[in-house]
Amino acid sequence: MKRSTLDMFIKPAAKKPKYEASLHKSNHVTYPFAVSHLPAPFTKQLGTVPVTEGKPINDQPNLDLVYYQPYIPVSIQAGMFEFLRQELFFYRVQYSINRGGIQTQVNTPRFTTVFGVDATSRFNDNGDLVDAKTNRPLLQGRYKCKPRPIPQCLNELRKLIESVVGENYNFCLVNYYADGSDSIAYHSDDERFLGADPAIASLSLGAKRDFLLRHKTGSPGKPRQIKLPLGSGDMVLMRGKTQANWLHSIPKRVGEEAKKGRINITFRKALVKGGTDNYYMYNVGGGCVFRWDDGLRRMMLWREGDVAGASRTEAQAQGGTAGPLRAQADEVAQAQSVVALAGTPSSSV
Repeated sequence: MKRSTLDMFIKPAAKKPKYEASLHKSNHVTYPFAVSHLPAPFTKQLGTVPVTEGKPINDQPNLDLVYYQPYIPVSIQAGMFEFLRQELFFYRVQYSINRGGIQTQVNTPRFTTVFGVDATSRFNDNGDLVDAKTNRPLLQGRYKCKPRPIPQCLNELRKLIESVVGENYNFCLVNYYADGSDSIAYHSDDERFLGADPAIASLSLGAKRDFLLRHKTGSPGKPRQIKLPLGSGDMVLMRGKTQANWLHSIPKRVGEEAKKGRINITFRKALVKGGTDNYYMYNVGGGCVFRWDDGLRRMMLWREGDVAGASRTEAQAQGGTAGPLRAQADEVAQAQSVVALAGTPSSSV
């Protein structure tokens, strides 16, 4: 029997993680499984952020960025990436759009997840949603989705970033780019539910990927395109008139670096309930849950009863890979671009 056939029945050996998982976990009725707390060594070293001063980038019309290169210590960048990829749950969202009377199926070309709720509501100490002003339980049907609180591991990052940039955030969006084939088209986060001049903090972990910005105007003499090579641990703060006047994207890439995974975490503040419904529709939707399989080294469909870090055999995995979704995503890339430019789905970078 050939080795390639044998491999289908042999359970791959998982690599030793670069972190020791915490015994404490965040859990909520809306979580498919509990999410481990940030390992104590990571929390301690995050107390030094930012490790470099932010560099203002404001030499173009209506552009206001602060670029931290890096924001978190090099010593924990790889461990933070592996931890979040392993411990969080993700989705490969599918949805339909109607443009010009044509119904198009869109398959998001990356893995996504989201946590938080807009400023009109909050989670009390029991994890129940209450009205932010009256503290009374919400009426049934307030949201079309099921909002969920930010888990401790991401909430610690939120608080640290807030203390540095001077903003308050109530949402955390996470993207996982499996390799250079995963991408996000040009778009801007200029939705009305974010208010005027939103400040969005975007943290990168894992593979280095180009972050492109271009001005929305198409007139002669328009500002030049900007490229930031976002590496692991880097953070970009986009604020002021940036979202109203600039588009940004993570394009597809090839090469050795592009074969590695990348996680992007954005923190933002939604002011009204429309923001909550929007974020959950386009980052959770009605899709299946995916979780990282360290033995197979890829995201796998999660099934209730699966154990963190445990791997299925290649034969068991045949029906659960994201390959078909990747192919479908390529087929609708043009539609994805149209939707992103129109500002309908909210995304992170």
